[in-house]
Amino acid sequence: MTTSPAFHDATRFLLRLAHGLHASGFPAHRLEVTLAEAAEQLKVPAQFFSTPTSIFAAFGPPEEQRTHLIRVVPGATDLGRLAGLDRIARDVMAGRTSVSEGVARIDALSAEPPRWSAQMTLIAFVLVSVAVATFLHVRAIDLGIAAVLGLVAGALSLWTARHPAWNDVGEPLIACAVATLAIALATITGSAPGYATIIAGLVVLLPGMQFTTGVIELSTRHLSSGTARLSGALVTFLGLGFGVALGVQIGAWLGVTAVGLGWQWALPNPAVPSWTEWIGVLIAPLCFTVLLKARGADAPWIIGASVVAFATAQLAGRTVGEQLAAFLGAFMVSALATLVARWRGASSQVMTVPGLLILVPGSIGLRSVASFSARQVVTGVETAFQVALVGISLAAGLLAGRAVTSHLRWKDRRARTGEYPVLR
Repeated sequence: MTTSPAFHDATRFLLRLAHGLHASGFPAHRLEVTLAEAAEQLKVPAQFFSTPTSIFAAFGPPEEQRTHLIRVVPGATDLGRLAGLDRIARDVMAGRTSVSEGVARIDALSAEPPRWSAQMTLIAFVLVSVAVATFLHVRAIDLGIAAVLGLVAGALSLWTARHPAWNDVGEPLIACAVATLAIALATITGSAPGYATIIAGLVVLLPGMQFTTGVIELSTRHLSSGTARLSGALVTFLGLGFGVALGVQIGAWLGVTAVGLGWQWALPNPAVPSWTEWIGVLIAPLCFTVLLKARGADAPWIIGASVVAFATAQLAGRTVGEQLAAFLGAFMVSALATLVARWRGASSQVMTVPGLLILVPGSIGLRSVASFSARQVVTGVETAFQVALVGISLAAGLLAGRAVTSHLRWKDRRARTGEYPVLR
């Protein structure tokens, strides 16, 4: 069996699929299940083990097993590629495409140029920073400062991505630059300095989604991957916190120096109306479409998931508290994404990831690190505990939403017709 051409074609397809899913940001708690189901459909005995930097795939019966190791560099989520891989896998599972053709299609998908240009990515950085600033109820001048900080963060992110030597120190460098500008501009304009605009400028870099995914993986007993992902999120938080602490000191010195030289602007700074956050809820998902490399056709679904998440969290937060509101928001997004994915025959990740980004506790985590940097240990511990509670609430809501919608009567019928999405 392990020497037949059909077996080799199937293993090659599964390895290509595993690498593509992992490189596109598919979490371990779904990756192993998805690959196991695909292998079962192809009649290939297989076992899979995933970590954030590698995949082990063992094919064949235990006494004849051959193991493959795939090293993967952790990358950003690519929803467009995930959607493409889902279509290819469904076609192969349904018999509409041969296994060898599936391999060729995966290779062609991997060779496609970036879906969005660098200019569009930079615009998305700017707009998402402004959108997040509206959630934080800042004043009018702070919206302009947030736009400048988003531009700086986006430009530096694109630059460090093209220069590998700077990539490892990119996050502290960007955090330092953003914090320096935020504090200096706040002092010069007379706006109240604080972490609101810093968080808005750094929102794309905050590892809140990575932290939440790590908690979900631990909850689903993927201990190695979950522990590694949580450790990575912690290191990112510490790097950003160090950069912010350094930037705050530099920015304060620059701001005071500028005011001493008479470079202070007396600008009107009215409060931003509360309804502007709903405009932000519409702008942020459009930015997520670009930053997560999703297809333009998926933008309406991404907006819908984000609006549902935000509305649920806002309404529930006023009555039941932040932790339960996070649970309900994640539950609604997960259930809605699963139902829509089955109706459309597409991957639920297209809606789940952007919806959770509205809810993840990245800004709270940065405040915790900043409090420790300022030697406010009690405040740091309290906010860190709050991060943990919100993260667990999100994980529980996501898993509960998937569990509630996972046993519908028409599941098997759609799976047999090839309409049911593979990447659930």
